[in-house]
Amino acid sequence: MKKILIANRGEIAGRIVKTCSEMGIESIVVYSDADKELPYVQQATRAYHLGEPPVIKSYLNQDKIIEIAQSEKVDAIHPGYGFLSENGEFAKKIEELGITFIGPSPNVVEAMGDKVQARKTMEKAGVPVVPGTTEPIADVEEAASIAGKIGYPVMLKASAGGGGIGMVRCDDEETLRKQFLSSQQRAKMYFGSDRMFIEKFISPARHIEVQVFGDSQGNIIHLFERDCSIQRRHQKVIEESPSPYLTEKLRGEMGEAAVKAAQSVSYTNAGTVEFIVDGDGHFYFLEMNTRLQVEHPVTEMTTGLDLVRWQIEVASGKSLPLLQNEVQQKGHSMEFRLYAEDPVKFLPSPGKIEVLSFPQGEGIRIDAGYAATNTVSPFYDPMIAKIIVSDSNREQCLKKAAEFFNEFEVRGIKTNAPLFIKVLEDPDFQKGVYTTGFLSEKPKVTEQ
Repeated sequence: MKKILIANRGEIAGRIVKTCSEMGIESIVVYSDADKELPYVQQATRAYHLGEPPVIKSYLNQDKIIEIAQSEKVDAIHPGYGFLSENGEFAKKIEELGITFIGPSPNVVEAMGDKVQARKTMEKAGVPVVPGTTEPIADVEEAASIAGKIGYPVMLKASAGGGGIGMVRCDDEETLRKQFLSSQQRAKMYFGSDRMFIEKFISPARHIEVQVFGDSQGNIIHLFERDCSIQRRHQKVIEESPSPYLTEKLRGEMGEAAVKAAQSVSYTNAGTVEFIVDGDGHFYFLEMNTRLQVEHPVTEMTTGLDLVRWQIEVASGKSLPLLQNEVQQKGHSMEFRLYAEDPVKFLPSPGKIEVLSFPQGEGIRIDAGYAATNTVSPFYDPMIAKIIVSDSNREQCLKKAAEFFNEFEVRGIKTNAPLFIKVLEDPDFQKGVYTTGFLSEKPKVTEQ
């Protein structure tokens, strides 16, 4: 490959540009009116204006992106994460034009994008799934009937959805009835489909995901796990690898299950199999993300591998650089998602960044989407940067992270950096004893 268009923005666009540059590949990026001053626009080989800030007029404008790709005669399109990354229709369109989609096949993207279909596929493959429905729910009466049989609390989820937007917890029938129609409408707005399904709510729980990779020769391996249990509103905030919770036995079983899940759909390129783990160490399939994850750097830092390079090479038809027994994990790594948001209420806090100073040092990696003087737009996810801290073990990693955030400086906007300091000071977090309910169950951590 000699030229790649990156159909994304901010931090992930800059991340992909970096690897393209190291591989001698030209990078073509796109930007909206709101993003024209962001670093990634200057870092790329060439940049093209898409349009006004709303995503439908910019980063979801498939026709405009394809027009730019054709005029530049690119070899491939890298979708990053979010936006068009899990859009099977888009992947199919560009492949029909002779442009490579850097990701799995369009059929796999579509199959795994439908959460109900994904559950069926995993059940057939022998991968444990959370108790719930195997068909889309027709209406609220059916939802109430099914939830009553499963037992409350339950999670009401959008079949085509992902992340916190597509799900809501229901503790009783009254809540379910109130939430059903609004959840359907929200799902239709964000994902283009109002199909819903129900899963048993597992609590207490850990959210563990396993990085998988496959090539067109049929090789599929895993690159170990990431613990993503520190969340707010079902959105990840801190991720780490290895998980402080898993035993070696459980780690091995989950890795094998993730590979089995990927094999069941003949998976190619980078993907993530997400599991929920209950208090007794039983794990269940949640979903498969058919793209690169926001938290992929912790895997890169503990394996020494460049996952974007792997993506490009596999999309070019090459075999995986390593087999399962050749992949090694060393040390410990944590990722902190720095958001422009109120650290207590978690509400977005867009605005102009006056000062943004990241402490430097060994084992500190900054994947930033913004720089000082840039303006955080209200139109997109308010993530400013990802701070990845790595060291020889978890104890040293925690110490280094605490030192980083005590020295870190930002002015002009609110961020969730104070939250990270509180989390790092918490005795339970320090011991690795936490679940997905950590932030909601620890009022002292979220108080300022």
